[in-house]
Amino acid sequence: MAEVHHFTYGAFNPLAAFLLAFLGSFFGLLSTARARDARTRSRRNRWLLIGAFAIGGGAIWLMHFAAMLGFEVPASPVRFDVPMTVGSLVCAVFAVGAGLLIVGHGRRSLPKVLAAGTLTGGGVLAMHYTGMLGMHVSGRMRYDLTLVAASAIIAVVASTIALWFTVSVHGWAPISGAAVIMAIAVCGMHYTGMAAMSVHLDPGMPGEVTGLRPLTMIVPITVITAATIVGVALSALQAMTEEEFTDGAGTPRRGAHAEPGANPWSLKQATVATTTVRRPSPRPVPIRTPTNS
Repeated sequence: MAEVHHFTYGAFNPLAAFLLAFLGSFFGLLSTARARDARTRSRRNRWLLIGAFAIGGGAIWLMHFAAMLGFEVPASPVRFDVPMTVGSLVCAVFAVGAGLLIVGHGRRSLPKVLAAGTLTGGGVLAMHYTGMLGMHVSGRMRYDLTLVAASAIIAVVASTIALWFTVSVHGWAPISGAAVIMAIAVCGMHYTGMAAMSVHLDPGMPGEVTGLRPLTMIVPITVITAATIVGVALSALQAMTEEEFTDGAGTPRRGAHAEPGANPWSLKQATVATTTVRRPSPRPVPIRTPTNS
């Protein structure tokens, strides 16, 4: 069994991973809080989709690969397969999005949250081990089934807690505390799954390992992150702008100085009012008859 290092750059990788998990969870919870206040189904789905990218793409997927940059096998090169890496991103976003859509509509209930948490936890687990499957070394990776089961339990429990937070927490302080708990759970799941893995080198395998170097992965991950952040920010800004200038159901909101109970003024109403105004009829002029003197 080959020697494996999980913290090649010291505390940098776990701290960066925790920070990404916290920020993704924080912005995801803010988005789901806005989804609860949305009055139309389309706007609620938009906020839930933003939350799925923030939690699935940021808090889970980016955290995973920030931690993986510290993984090293001194006796073997480590390379990443790009299609499998992108596939793990799709798993994370899809799993979180499905869970949010389940708990984000209808009445809140514990069975619904448990079912959604199990589905999302399975997707998070698939994301982790798909990403691990996309990592190539000069040998074979084996897994301790006990620790794999432990990582699965952590993933389901963490996902269930996260989904419960998305339909429960309000305010900056509770959301920040919930994001810290979610970040700890996500990092715990990742490092438990990594502890389950061992590398066994195979002398018969070729020394050249195909794929991208770990540090080279920073470039595509940075591009994907930037594109996701810009897309999410623009979508959130558009949604907030629409909610600011409408009453939540697509109807333009009246100005702040409009009198309560008064109908909003429009050019059409002014035109109709002008054409229907009745002019007062002139007063009759009395006719004087001449009198004979």
